[in-house]
Amino acid sequence: MLGEESRRRRIPIGGERPSSPIAFLCPGPLPCCCSEKVSAELGVLRGPMAVAAAAQRARRGLLLRAVFRGQLGCRGCRSGVPVRQQQALQAPTAAAQEITSTRRKGFLTEHAAPFSAFLTDNFGRQHNYLRISLTEKCNLRCQYCMPEEGVQLTPKTELLTTQEIITLARLFVEEGVEKIRLTGGEPLIRPDVVDIIAQLRKLEGLKTIAVTSNGINLARLLPRLKEAGLNAINISLDTLVPAKFEFIVRRKGFHKVMEGIHKAIELGYDPVKVNCVVMRGLNEEEMVDFVALTEKQPLDVRFIEYMPFDGNKWNFKKMVSYKEMLDAIKQRWPELEKLPCEEASSTAKAYKVPDFQGQISFITSMSEHFCGSCNRLRITADGNLKVCLFGNSEVSLRDYLRSNATKEELIQIIGAAVGRKKKQHAGMFNISQMKNRPMILIGG
Repeated sequence: MLGEESRRRRIPIGGERPSSPIAFLCPGPLPCCCSEKVSAELGVLRGPMAVAAAAQRARRGLLLRAVFRGQLGCRGCRSGVPVRQQQALQAPTAAAQEITSTRRKGFLTEHAAPFSAFLTDNFGRQHNYLRISLTEKCNLRCQYCMPEEGVQLTPKTELLTTQEIITLARLFVEEGVEKIRLTGGEPLIRPDVVDIIAQLRKLEGLKTIAVTSNGINLARLLPRLKEAGLNAINISLDTLVPAKFEFIVRRKGFHKVMEGIHKAIELGYDPVKVNCVVMRGLNEEEMVDFVALTEKQPLDVRFIEYMPFDGNKWNFKKMVSYKEMLDAIKQRWPELEKLPCEEASSTAKAYKVPDFQGQISFITSMSEHFCGSCNRLRITADGNLKVCLFGNSEVSLRDYLRSNATKEELIQIIGAAVGRKKKQHAGMFNISQMKNRPMILIGG
């Protein structure tokens, strides 16, 4: 069991999960000059948790003591930077023995490990992005998200409470999560959504709080959401034709969604992301109209490949691939430019028509998966941890919370689940045959 101090001091990870305890201390490809000194302390360990615990103890108890006392001359073990040269060990110096508390704090900041071992999987993927579903309920019935007959909702007593959501969010942020997205169902129908965002904003280390909404309640709530600390907004809109909107979502509300988009622009959100699921025979001919919206407005229209989930009657023939979408748009705007990827973990392939204010993106989950750079974890409204959107393996964090599991136990449970994450999800045909929740019960 890891103690409070060892949890706060994260284990450096560099790329692949290390095969030896020494690799946790200096993850570069070349040997570290402190390796021999550390190896004597570690001994022979079994299992990744034992390795992690031993490496934390070694980093805390040996490496820092040695540097503070001037016993190591290693200058390469800094935030996972590879060691290029080995240096001879140096004898203690009076200056090293007189390090002040200020310098000590500076040392710890400079040498802070880049990420938590518990949120790093066996393929070196570091999960710093958490999606939390606030509710299973929704005020729309989108065809690609919910079965026509609806879904059986989880009893309210089995859903995460506000305090449980904040407790889990705090734990993940302490382990390195920097971005949290609130999803649903429709997150904005949860009565305490503003309070949840305000409490999340207090978590030290959390950089971004985002919401994915269908936009029905957005215009009314967005001023309060922004004041509470909401950084980013994604709005679902699959058509620009009001009658077709009612057919796709099985409800009215097109003008409310457009009002929500305009309110987000008015309040300074830039970009305002608009999610459009493209389905053959339904809305693929509207892609050029969506692109035209980006000429005068700071929108990022994200064209999403149709994905299979329980009850949405997915069919390969309905799916319009990224390449097909791109070709259709280039027929209208041959000058379309591909934008550089801002983050390695980005799921979107971004493009821009020159001189347009906004841009477009493609989410290619089916035709060109991005599993190799996946940094996302998901918590469902009933408290289950899903390490892959298309995986049917889940772990109930709610049950552990309610059985009074300690923070250390929760971290190890999460770490074990992340460690079981597969290299990539199955192909689109296998996914369509797998048992998985409807999208509305996952949270996207």
